[in-house]
Amino acid sequence: MQVKIARKFAVATDICAFELVRPDGAELPAFSAGAHVDVMLRDGLMRQYSLCNSPSESHRYLIAVLRDANSRGGSIAMHALEEGGLLEIGEPKNHFALHAQARHSVLLAGGIGVTPILSMAETLDREGAAFEMHYCTRSLARTAFRERLAGARFSERVHLYFDDAEAGERLRLDRLLAQPRPDTHLYVCGPAGFIAAAMDAAKAAGWDDANVHREFFAAAPAQEGGGAFQVTLSSTGRVIDVASDMTVVSALAQAGVEVPTSCEQGVCGTCLTRVLSGEPDHRDVYLTDDEKAANDQFLPCCSRSRSPMLVLDL
Repeated sequence: MQVKIARKFAVATDICAFELVRPDGAELPAFSAGAHVDVMLRDGLMRQYSLCNSPSESHRYLIAVLRDANSRGGSIAMHALEEGGLLEIGEPKNHFALHAQARHSVLLAGGIGVTPILSMAETLDREGAAFEMHYCTRSLARTAFRERLAGARFSERVHLYFDDAEAGERLRLDRLLAQPRPDTHLYVCGPAGFIAAAMDAAKAAGWDDANVHREFFAAAPAQEGGGAFQVTLSSTGRVIDVASDMTVVSALAQAGVEVPTSCEQGVCGTCLTRVLSGEPDHRDVYLTDDEKAANDQFLPCCSRSRSPMLVLDL
């Protein structure tokens, strides 16, 4: 669908927010906390950005984008956009939803990972639910939406931590997560290293995996290696070769089989494909450890195969 950039404004150093509305002023499709939209950019680029406004708002979507010099072009393209311009976006999708039965929620954000966490805080506040939010950034200047978080609704429940602060003022994940409860759920979003540290701390403290939820904003560095293998399409029995320097998605596309993709980094889950036999070599950050261990699905945009053949439900 087409939207207009009604506002573009800075919310921290190198971070711009974009308020998106329908050109005709009509309502936008509803979304829930933790949802994101696909944004179509120049030269065929597609990127995912979390919605960071309250789901109670139907007249706008709010996203925020960190300008990253090391990105693959998406953030630079977004920052080059101007107010009044038009964008094509997809309808909201949610792979990071709040758990309906949680009696208390711990929201943990690192850097630009605050965007879905903000929407969660808005929802929990509106519902009168118990929550606390912990937000880690490099410095105060790089803390997005800090004025919004300083408001009366959030100030007593939001805790900020800065990398340039004294050691005693930085977040101690082991202390924060030391006392898991069966009715408490943890939500983590941010860079891969930040999420890994939080997941390790939760595991060490004995958190139930079902109570820990995470969403990555960028994939871990691509893994090198992996030889050639084959995939079989269960619908036809056709066998397709996947060379050592080619992704499964690319090999399928060359054979005329299109699999929907978006991030192409194993982050968003758009290309998730069922595996009927064989052992995938999981290289994504989307599936949980338990889901990977089941070996009944994989992300062909980045993952490969440990077995000579994978049979796919295609």
